[in-house]
Amino acid sequence: MMFPITRSRRLRSSKNIRSMVRETTLSVNDFIYPLFVCEGKGIRHEVPSMPGVYNLSVDEVIKEAKEAENLGIKSVIIFGIPDHKDEEGSGAYSSEGIVQKAIKAIKDYTDLYVITDVCMCEYTSHGHCGHIINGDVDNDSTLDMLAREALSHAEAGADMVAPSDMMDGRVAAIRTMLDDNGFENIPIMSYAVKYASGYYGPFRDAADSTPAFGSRKTYQMDPANRREALKEAFQDIEEGADIIMVKPALAYLDIIRDVKDSCVVPVASYNVSGEYAMIKAAAKNGWIDEEKVVMETLLSMKRAGSDLIITYFAKDAAKKLNK
Repeated sequence: MMFPITRSRRLRSSKNIRSMVRETTLSVNDFIYPLFVCEGKGIRHEVPSMPGVYNLSVDEVIKEAKEAENLGIKSVIIFGIPDHKDEEGSGAYSSEGIVQKAIKAIKDYTDLYVITDVCMCEYTSHGHCGHIINGDVDNDSTLDMLAREALSHAEAGADMVAPSDMMDGRVAAIRTMLDDNGFENIPIMSYAVKYASGYYGPFRDAADSTPAFGSRKTYQMDPANRREALKEAFQDIEEGADIIMVKPALAYLDIIRDVKDSCVVPVASYNVSGEYAMIKAAAKNGWIDEEKVVMETLLSMKRAGSDLIITYFAKDAAKKLNK
């Protein structure tokens, strides 16, 4: 029998050689850990569709942030769950809003890099991402609301703001607002490539942000579109985005790679709630090895081109990597 000169298995024969030739590696530095913060004290309410993820009062957020920091995680992203909602989402830009209080607390008790989600959906009574006119979100009147929210986060001490609304022109509006108020050094991580996805269901459970009517398909991207992702990314970079995000991640690995190959700014991906919940459910049923699948999933996002990964698995993955 004739054997080929090249035998790929030579470089798979031991743990050491596999490590030496490994093309892609995960690091705790890659992870951004999402936190859901709510009003009250001593609150640690597990999200039913997201085992291990909690709605936390500010005092409990501090504990969670400290634990993440002790594991080597460098950054968190904060989502707010206010007690009061109204048509205009006024709590989003209140100086005493729940996110603003959480920012100050985390910065007081940790050295974590604090990123904030900038959107209106958690704060509006209708659950949409901006000002409603004729049954749909009005793009241009929403921009000022988002800019005011981003400014209030910066004033509270946020290190970075991350608009997730998908309004056209919002990066430019936020950049102008920040610059005009002395926050020209605050970066923007834009949810530039955010698809209208079925993978967001558990998040809406966690953040109480399910739309009261209609859907978000008039402003989030059609999952069938690939080239449009680059259009959105290029537009946001031109407007001043420092980091471009692709969301969701697992079903959009091709999009992550397209953006990585075409853009010179760092690329983030969001390992979203539905992706998390599916792994948790399968593991609970004994169908998969949770740790192996988590690490393989995160590795796939890094391999596709993600420089940063927002993931609810951040603590679990950090523990594994720290071993």
